[in-house]
Amino acid sequence: MRPSRRDVLRWGAAAGLVTAAPVLGYGGWLYAEAGRTNVGSLSFRNRLRIPPLLPPERTPEGKVFRLRVGAGDSEFFQGKSTATWGYNGAYLGPTLRARRGDRVTVEVFNGLGETTTTHWHGMRLPAVMDGGPHQPIRPRAAWRPVWTIDQPAATLWYHPHLHGRTAEHVYRGLAGLFVVDDGEDPGLPSEYGVDDVPIVLQDKNFHEDGSLDSSGIRFAGLSVTGLLGDEILVNGTRDPFLEVTRTRVRLRILNASNARVYDAGFTDGRTFALVGTDAGLLAAPVPLRRIMLSPGERAEIVVPFAAGERAVLRSRPPRLGANRVYERLAGGDDTFDLLQIRAAPRLAESPPVPARLADVPPVPAGPGTRTRSFVMADFTLNGRTMDHHRIDEVVEAGAVEIWEVTNAGGFPGNGLPHSFHVHEVGYRVLDVNGERPPPHLRGRKDTVFVPPRTTVRLAMRFGPHSDPVHPYMYHCHLLAHEDAGMMGQFLVVSPEDRHKVRGRPIGHH
Repeated sequence: MRPSRRDVLRWGAAAGLVTAAPVLGYGGWLYAEAGRTNVGSLSFRNRLRIPPLLPPERTPEGKVFRLRVGAGDSEFFQGKSTATWGYNGAYLGPTLRARRGDRVTVEVFNGLGETTTTHWHGMRLPAVMDGGPHQPIRPRAAWRPVWTIDQPAATLWYHPHLHGRTAEHVYRGLAGLFVVDDGEDPGLPSEYGVDDVPIVLQDKNFHEDGSLDSSGIRFAGLSVTGLLGDEILVNGTRDPFLEVTRTRVRLRILNASNARVYDAGFTDGRTFALVGTDAGLLAAPVPLRRIMLSPGERAEIVVPFAAGERAVLRSRPPRLGANRVYERLAGGDDTFDLLQIRAAPRLAESPPVPARLADVPPVPAGPGTRTRSFVMADFTLNGRTMDHHRIDEVVEAGAVEIWEVTNAGGFPGNGLPHSFHVHEVGYRVLDVNGERPPPHLRGRKDTVFVPPRTTVRLAMRFGPHSDPVHPYMYHCHLLAHEDAGMMGQFLVVSPEDRHKVRGRPIGHH
């Protein structure tokens, strides 16, 4: 269901009320309602669940993966049942894995009682196979996208993208990893589930009986970013621990939360190597102690361990760049322990992290490169909300462009945190407010956090798939903002197909 202009105005009014709240006497209440932590309350009693690898059926046409979307029951709290959704199970989905050059088919059967979609986040593929709002899967129906994988090794993911319902569907549990390999092995830890471990981060709220609490998922009350939970699940495991048996372990971290931003690092301050971001490996490892991930972002890190030790991965308050009240209400004062890692008494020695990881060709963007501007306000993009019948941009297949994205904020002196995700294409962050981006933003990306009063410039080369009918999307990946209409559509067309773009108005700004 597409939000009406009245919805957007109501959400904007709520945001304005938040700003005025301290003056109106609500300040103490707001501070009591925000500022969450679980530090000191966990015992790390539950073994971390590892999403299984889904074996494909091998056919003469390529690899076929089969996913079934359905409802189930999960036990996050002992003795309490929680109604959830999942792919091929009660909650989350299996990890799909394929190599560059593979011809893949994914059969997605919808066993739910309502329409959904399945989007391949970060995958470069034809628009009609993208799984956005224009590829709905009706109840008891199946969808069979087919494409050839042609992109570098990366940690991607899949999730629903039904406009107006994305936040609810992901929150109920529909998400999974899609790992792409490219045959170029730099020597990183690579044994899935042993020293190459997926870490899917989500926050939830629960009622006393164990059922999911969805309050605030679409800005109920004075929520400004959508639902923020006070319970953290990792791979669908509450209060988790992971046992490791190697001296170095690769963690593929995905922020699959609706709105929460994590600033993750270890409580002992140890240094780890950032080796990959959303769209692929870095050219060389970057030593870090913390990494901030907004919803939809991924990071691959390699962490050293010593025999017998225990280390806790913790998210400290992220710097969201908003005013003091918005910052707190958006999770900027929250601290969460995410996962305890237990090293075995004896560890197998891992090779050191290679000094060179991958060949990362630059995006040849210069002074003459076409630049498009996008302005994010509280709940709009370029002053508009999503319209299925409007194409906002038309891009030439194979073109190199710079997209300049500004979070201008809404009410004077304020503004909500946002992120910016573009389908089909990976990009390089050229600069942030005119300055060189921080280390964690220098790799290949497809989602970037954009704080208020910030401009990021993104250099991207679009793919070869020309389609004058089916669009790709760009949007804020805070899912309530996306559902509220912070999303636009663009076509990628060859010069030969440009004349076929018809039937829908083209937006101008």
